[in-house]
Amino acid sequence: IVGGNDTTRNSMTGSVYALNKFPSEYEKLKADHSLIPNMVSETIRWQTPLAFMRRTALEDVEMGGKTIHKGDQVAMWYVSGNRDERFWDRPNDYIIDRENARRHISFGFGIHRCVGNRLAELQLQILWQEIMERFSHIEVLDEPSLTSGAFVKGYTWMPVICHPK
Repeated sequence: IVGGNDTTRNSMTGSVYALNKFPSEYEKLKADHSLIPNMVSETIRWQTPLAFMRRTALEDVEMGGKTIHKGDQVAMWYVSGNRDERFWDRPNDYIIDRENARRHISFGFGIHRCVGNRLAELQLQILWQEIMERFSHIEVLDEPSLTSGAFVKGYTWMPVICHPK
């Protein structure tokens, strides 16, 4: 129920943090606002607001030399999949024009894909369009504090200054 709130809030904070951590990406964004939709996807991949989800195997499956038996409970670590170097080039870097950014698994996959994924993306796109109109940049003043739980991967505190245009 609160996944959408967590995605928007933590991805918004995460994007501000990431753009400060990777200033060349912030410069790209300032030079080309059309990168906002892809930046949003890259943020959701890089931030991965919900770390994992548990599912129950409906049938036996062979994976990586191991058998997952029907009825076994399996934890799917979205955060790990979104940083898998077998799929992502430079997975720990924040690259706002990453070619396949929207192929992240932060919203799940298949029948278990989050129904609010487009709403979260649109909220973040609109927020960044408005931010880019009003501010020259947002400066992070100190390292953020992170949530203490294992399920939601987010921020509890991050001081910033919004520098007006």
